[in-house]
Amino acid sequence: MTTQAETRPSAATKPMRWAADTVATMREGARLRLDYSAQSLWSVDRMIEEIRREGAPWAAVETVLRGFGAYAGEVMARQAGAEWWASGGDHWVRTPDGRLWDPIDEARRAYAGHGSLRLLCRDAAGGTPRS
Repeated sequence: MTTQAETRPSAATKPMRWAADTVATMREGARLRLDYSAQSLWSVDRMIEEIRREGAPWAAVETVLRGFGAYAGEVMARQAGAEWWASGGDHWVRTPDGRLWDPIDEARRAYAGHGSLRLLCRDAAGGTPRS
């Protein structure tokens, strides 16, 4: 029997691990259950907003944001049939229509007050171009 992780492209290895670590950390530390649903991204966006409001320095949140972005990418992969792509250490999600999305950068944008992982996922799943 082949597991989902074994059939996924090798580009998915790191983001899948980052996402799984984030799910475990949120469950244990924040008592927040993330289930890889598009609806769960509401909670992730709120969590990023809370961290931003607290004024946490970039160095303290960089890894957390990467994990939230990877989690959103996994939601996109599972909900929209997308797949991870990697090049030069960067990771993107490619939707079936061929467009590339950067959920890790979107998490950084959300921390800066200019992005939303929920909306990114919605746009990727719905085929709406995002500026």
